[in-house]
Amino acid sequence: MTGYGWRGAVAAAGVTGVLLLSGTGPAGAVGAAGGPPPDPAPGGPQRPYEPDVEGPRNVDSLTAEVTAYGGEYGGGYGGGSRGVGVTFDRTSRAEPAGPPAAARRFVFLFDKALTFRPESFPTCARGTIEEGGTGACPAGSLVGRGTSHAYPEGTAEVRAYNTRHANGMRGALVVVPANGTILELTWERVTPTYQRLGYAWALDEILPATAVPPAERVGTSRFELTWGAKWGDRSFAHLNREGAGAGAGGPLRLALWSHFVTGQTELPVARTERP
Repeated sequence: MTGYGWRGAVAAAGVTGVLLLSGTGPAGAVGAAGGPPPDPAPGGPQRPYEPDVEGPRNVDSLTAEVTAYGGEYGGGYGGGSRGVGVTFDRTSRAEPAGPPAAARRFVFLFDKALTFRPESFPTCARGTIEEGGTGACPAGSLVGRGTSHAYPEGTAEVRAYNTRHANGMRGALVVVPANGTILELTWERVTPTYQRLGYAWALDEILPATAVPPAERVGTSRFELTWGAKWGDRSFAHLNREGAGAGAGGPLRLALWSHFVTGQTELPVARTERP
């Protein structure tokens, strides 16, 4: 992650093995006295400092879905699990009008009933994509797909590849082949505050600064991204057996912490039924 500092020491050890989302506690509000939601994953790579700019207030919403790939709960972690796909569908609009402010970071937060097995899938390096495109990535390294919606119109395919960064941390590369965008994500532990809400692990995505001034960057009006894939008899994302989740078999909780160039932070939360 050349050019990035560190928000804390926890990331230095990296993430290895199965990522078990194992926080505890009921759902609740985040942020003191209605204040902005705190950073759920302060231990990872840090985006270079950039001062806040004036801009619109973004109003974000999130829907989510967890879809089974077929098959019943079998031998796995937490008393058995099944392969699933985990979909985030985020929309954003500006108040009072116009394009949404651009983002600096997105942090995908997963219900503790979900586990991920990046160590069981091939990885693709950023340099491989830069030199040969996504077609040069090994079979089985594609672990997510989706669509990005530009403001005011236009869509582009999004692909997510399992990776291991140069510093040893496991993560993903989100790629928009149409324009060559490559975004780096890392697996990180969430803070105790978010563990008490039922999360334990997150994927932290940094959107690097560009030559375009922050106030002139345009945010996306919507993106849909599904994490999950099958490779042979292996599944990238798993749902633990009923009773292992935050709600003891109840709905699953997903969230997306977002930080914008204006300094605004948002935390839309979605609940979805177990498949």
